[in-house]
Amino acid sequence: MSDVTRILSAIEHGDAAAAERLLPLVYDELRRLAVQRMAQENPGQTLQATALVHEAYLRLVDREQAQHWDSRGHFFAAAAESMRRILVEKARRKNRVKRGGEMARQELDDVPIVAPEIHEDLIALDAALDRLKAVDAQAVELVHLRYFVGLSIPNAAELLGIAPRTADRLWAFARAWLHQEISGEDCQSE
Repeated sequence: MSDVTRILSAIEHGDAAAAERLLPLVYDELRRLAVQRMAQENPGQTLQATALVHEAYLRLVDREQAQHWDSRGHFFAAAAESMRRILVEKARRKNRVKRGGEMARQELDDVPIVAPEIHEDLIALDAALDRLKAVDAQAVELVHLRYFVGLSIPNAAELLGIAPRTADRLWAFARAWLHQEISGEDCQSE
């Protein structure tokens, strides 16, 4: 049993000091994953990778809610889900009319003459992931690890306890399914 797994077990059993011992062991990896994820976000993002890691970590070790992790991989999968939720919540807040809705602050020199660039729609992706969960929950976990955390197929497969080739097929399925759900286009070739 690894140190991380042992500490996670202690947290689950109510050891208040265990959360403090966990952070130094997982911080660098969580930070690296958050940096990878934030690099995929739109320019001008105000949320920094450090803040994303801290917010996710606080949600994971919340003492008021019982947390149950089976392993190190389960913890990082929960971290991926937590990061996803934080980014989706932030996207929803930015999209509210109170915050300007779809309007974005631009310098006059930067106003494009043609149509504005297309932005990734995290809210549509979140809704599609919720629908995909009813079809294949493991595919959703793989998407969390690949898309929101930035893990490679082999690393994500290891955390999910499946073969890399199986993860590769599952990734192809999830991408095609999500593309069809979000865009409404049929991905089948004729």
